Amino acid sequence: MKNLFIIFLFVAFSFTVAQQDTTITMAQPQAQKSHQPSKVYYGGVVGFNFFGDYFRINLQPLIGYKLSPKLSGGAKLMYEYVVDSRYDSDITSNNYGGSVFARYRVIPAIYVHAEFAYYSYKYRTDRFEGDRFWIPFLLLGGGYAKHVGGNTWVYVEALWDVIQDEKSPYSGSEPWISIGASVGF
Repeated sequence: MKNLFIIFLFVAFSFTVAQQDTTITMAQPQAQKSHQPSKVYYGGVVGFNFFGDYFRINLQPLIGYKLSPKLSGGAKLMYEYVVDSRYDSDITSNNYGGSVFARYRVIPAIYVHAEFAYYSYKYRTDRFEGDRFWIPFLLLGGGYAKHVGGNTWVYVEALWDVIQDEKSPYSGSEPWISIGASVGF
């Protein structure tokens, strides 16, 4: 129940702004010049958590390129500021890193996603004493995107880390779930 509450809080206090990699084109009359939609898309994620003794704000700008109507790839940068007061002394950390991703649309609403991320975290657990660690993640999964008008989409995405590095701050089998809205730029 606690995990569901934490997921609910994360969803309630997170939002995403990103341009989706789906293009809908309409037939143009022969006499008019057709407008080619851009193959480059960009956006990012802004998230924050504050409950109890834990505060976190996360920024993840991204840029992507449509390799075909169904396949795209791109890169993200990640920065987060964390204040963790659950221990005798507060830990304040600046975590950062980057990732590369690929997304394949099975149908316009359903996609599979693969992402390799390498993030530097500073945190404390029973095994580690506030050191900084570079941690690899291989995130695999997929999502559902629903077009709601204009350049706006709503989506839900679930990704699982298949590397499971021993120093990861995340539990082993729990998915990384994102729920949000995307707005084209």
